[in-house]
Amino acid sequence: MEAIDKTIVQTKLNQLANQDVYVHIETTNGAYASHHNADAYNVGVFMRNATVRYHQAKITGDHTGYRVGLKTDNGWVYAEGVREYEIDTSDRLLLAGHDREGRLMVALQLSRTPFNE
Repeated sequence: MEAIDKTIVQTKLNQLANQDVYVHIETTNGAYASHHNADAYNVGVFMRNATVRYHQAKITGDHTGYRVGLKTDNGWVYAEGVREYEIDTSDRLLLAGHDREGRLMVALQLSRTPFNE
């Protein structure tokens, strides 16, 4: 993965608009929080292979953290804190944000085909 280039990511988001796409979205602080602070509680979200059709997409922010939002007929799906991206050999848009130790904190992935890995 490489640092987000807003122009490339926005172009890919626009290419995937107005069609059914498979979404993987994940957030976690996992054991990271309670491991260092017994008073902290763990939070997370995991959704894989849900289909979404969005008609507008927007990336905002800067290198300290971007927000990517997908506007559907019924509301928004968004991920905040992404910093890296990749368009892989299967033409999937993979977005992620990691903490200072390199641990995954947020992921948003979009694909025309289901995620099978």
